[in-house]
Amino acid sequence: MEALERLRGLCLVMPETTERLSHGEPTWFVRDKKAFVMFANQHHDDRVGLWCAAPPGVQESLVEEDPEHFFRPPYVGHRGWLGVYLDVDHVDWDHLEDLVESAFRQVAPKTLIAKLDASS
Repeated sequence: MEALERLRGLCLVMPETTERLSHGEPTWFVRDKKAFVMFANQHHDDRVGLWCAAPPGVQESLVEEDPEHFFRPPYVGHRGWLGVYLDVDHVDWDHLEDLVESAFRQVAPKTLIAKLDASS
């Protein structure tokens, strides 16, 4: 699964990030406590994608603009999390990298955000 490996690489460069299964799917956590990205391999449908924390308004905006690439995920969508399809012809990995970093920033404590900023 090339998409999973690429996603894993984006997530694990974030400071103090760990990976473990949650609800049967690879999920990335800040300090092994707060999830910020979850891989979704046909988790509730026949699609492959990811679910990630997102700033207020981002989910609504991206889903409305581009529903072929973005969706409101079950269970966490009501909290503003964003779904991104990874089984499309073209995945914009640069944009996905930004979304992963943004997801991390949504749940990470200020000390880890400062650490991320210092490493940039």
